[in-house]
Amino acid sequence: MTTILIVDDEKSMRDFLNILLTKEGYEVVTAADGEQALAVLEQTPVDLVVSDIRMPGIDGLELLSTIKERSEDIPFVMITAFASPNDAVRAMKDGAYDYISKPFNVDEIKSVIYTATSRSDSTIKPQQAAELFPEIIGRSKEMLKIFDLIKRIAPTPANVLIYGESGTGKELVAQAIHRGSSVHANPFVPITCSAIPEELMESELFGHVKGSFTGAISDKSGLFKEADTGTAFLDEIGELTPIIQTKLLRVLQEREIKPVGGTKHIPINVRIIAATNRILEEEIQAGRFREDLFYRLAVVPIRVPSLRERKSDIPQLVEHFLKKYSTLLGKQITEISSYALEVLMDYDFPGNVRELENIIERGVALESSSIILPENLSLTGSLKRRRKDDDDGAAFIAVEDEQELYDRGLDQVVADLEKRLIMHALERCGNSKTKAADLLKVSFRSLRYKTKKYDL
Repeated sequence: MTTILIVDDEKSMRDFLNILLTKEGYEVVTAADGEQALAVLEQTPVDLVVSDIRMPGIDGLELLSTIKERSEDIPFVMITAFASPNDAVRAMKDGAYDYISKPFNVDEIKSVIYTATSRSDSTIKPQQAAELFPEIIGRSKEMLKIFDLIKRIAPTPANVLIYGESGTGKELVAQAIHRGSSVHANPFVPITCSAIPEELMESELFGHVKGSFTGAISDKSGLFKEADTGTAFLDEIGELTPIIQTKLLRVLQEREIKPVGGTKHIPINVRIIAATNRILEEEIQAGRFREDLFYRLAVVPIRVPSLRERKSDIPQLVEHFLKKYSTLLGKQITEISSYALEVLMDYDFPGNVRELENIIERGVALESSSIILPENLSLTGSLKRRRKDDDDGAAFIAVEDEQELYDRGLDQVVADLEKRLIMHALERCGNSKTKAADLLKVSFRSLRYKTKKYDL
């Protein structure tokens, strides 16, 4: 069990944090000042220290310095008043993991503590990962840390926010959390927020009553009601409109929904797992996402690494997709050439695991032998993707073998170029479809159609 040391000269604050964190499943020990804290540390190993800054005797900053001299690995979270921002800055420079301002939001402190206590190396070994998470391919140290966090938080009812670029496998992580939870036998309802038209969003999520609007010919329960007693997975949560964000906040606070046109609130018990490829902190600063909703969703934040951050997993992923598509396409392809694998290892994969899967599927479809050769990988030869820092910063395709272009045909070549240019524009614009459409000089509707067409 994770042990947290609370250090504060105010007894009411120690008692409050003790009750709060004990309910969250932590072992809690307390100290009234820095001297008591050091005495506790002599007798009790702890995983995290949460300390006030201003205390008589040894204050929080001195305590931080002393603890860091003894054990660099223990994360330290400071509690500070609004009146002492300079102390907070100094604490961060001296090695504090984070700081929390008084008066603080309960969800904020839970989020910080979850994150701080999840920084150590994974205790799950590769063989255990294969047994516990067979559907998630990857045994790199980055993925083992993810598996360890999933194992720890899945049994709790805590809401989870999953960060990651498109194609990294955020929904697989959400499914794994649900499968490890106490409600694994109950519904897991995936909801892609960007795929629901704005005018239908409230009805799709919360339901409606007959006659509440044109076309409402009967009552509808809504996706949250379908997920009752189970898990609702809200993908692309950053796409929600401000009105729906407000209504979702009520669901999280009050555990109830109100159908469109209805007069009664319906109680529900749903665990929320949300996912986004946006940086929501930046969305909050820009006024596009509610800060209070963010803290409700991000009780446990999980960042799924990009494929270029865990390239050691590429060989295993390739083997998995080879087996999958050889079976689906009726081929007898059992391996990939060493040079073809080397080419994949050198590639940046802007589309992550999803892009790798598409590349292997295409390679299996085109290959006539029993081994995948480099010329049947879409990122090699004539269509090797390269970047050029020109005036527009746009991506371009280098033609290395004209005959191969003609062999593949105009439609396929143009489609590949279009897909990659769209991917580059989205990446450059921070995944904002509106900005990317402006950059590409196409309509928003046209870009939305093409991103669905290419599964971006």
